Amino acid sequence: MKIPVPRYHSPLGRLLPNTADIETIKQNGWCDQHILVISENDDRLDFVEREIVRRIGNRLYGSVPRSESHE
Repeated sequence: MKIPVPRYHSPLGRLLPNTADIETIKQNGWCDQHILVISENDDRLDFVEREIVRRIGNRLYGSVPRSESHE
C-alpha cells in the first residue's frame, strides 16, 4: 500500500506572481479601451495586414532598421 507523502506548503508560495494569459489581456484591452496590441509577425495576419501594421508602426513611432527587427 502506497501512502502519499504529505507536501510541505511554503508560506512563500502565496507571494509567487500569478501568470497572466497575454491573449486575454490583449482581447480585454481591445474590447474595453480600444487599444490594439499586435505584432507585425503575428501568424494570424496575411501579407496585406502585416504591411498595414508595419506602416502604422513606422508612421507613429519611426522605422526600425531591418537588422534590429524581430523576425
